[in-house]
Amino acid sequence: MITTDQVLVGRDALLAAADHHPYARHALWQDHEARGWRRDGAVGWLLPPGQGPAGAALGAAGPALEVFAGLVGDGTLHAGQWLHLPRTAPEEVAGRLTVARLDEWDFLWTTTPPPPQPAEERVVRLTEADHPALAALIEESFPTTTSRPGDPRVVDWYGIRDGDRLVACGADRSRGGIGFLAGLTVATDRRGRGLGAALTAGMTRALFARYDHVALGVFTDNPGAIRLYRRLGYTGTEPRTSVHLGRGKGGAPC
Repeated sequence: MITTDQVLVGRDALLAAADHHPYARHALWQDHEARGWRRDGAVGWLLPPGQGPAGAALGAAGPALEVFAGLVGDGTLHAGQWLHLPRTAPEEVAGRLTVARLDEWDFLWTTTPPPPQPAEERVVRLTEADHPALAALIEESFPTTTSRPGDPRVVDWYGIRDGDRLVACGADRSRGGIGFLAGLTVATDRRGRGLGAALTAGMTRALFARYDHVALGVFTDNPGAIRLYRRLGYTGTEPRTSVHLGRGKGGAPC
């Protein structure tokens, strides 16, 4: 049960409460019902299964954490689910939730196409015939990514070839009127040659043909990638803390 200052039902109501923030636009799927709340400067929501994290919020971290802790306590949320919170100190999260894993990352966005990059013209849209090569490249160079061939969240794949070999790839996971890049990777033996910049710039430019914002996510412990994305115009920033809910003592949820 959501007990809070104001209950919000539907994507339009939640977007209005969040001032149509790019993160909310991307997180709240179109044509899917969402329910949420507003409390003390925080706006949060719950999503049905299959739509990413079980819950997310923008705004004030403390009130958001308080509401989610209550939803865990009453059984609405449970171990094994993910929450995407405003950036919150790990010790504060651990004081209210049982944490199996905590990640700190930034949701970055841009509203302008990037400056041209060398080799950007080599970026091409891939097809289903490229899925075996995609799977092999991802397994070799970015095995922890959740973006894989066959993922229903992926709209398109883009890549760079060197002859017949696929040496860089990225997923277009756009939705909600926001272009979104994910799973960007370059073969380990081809790094340091500007292919990451070329891939990111080429994909960003392609998505600007359809969207007014293009975004991506990056872990805070990857300063090299953050510098690259800043250089390419990704200056909008929403700091995030993702929490994988664990089980409490005796096997009880959180």
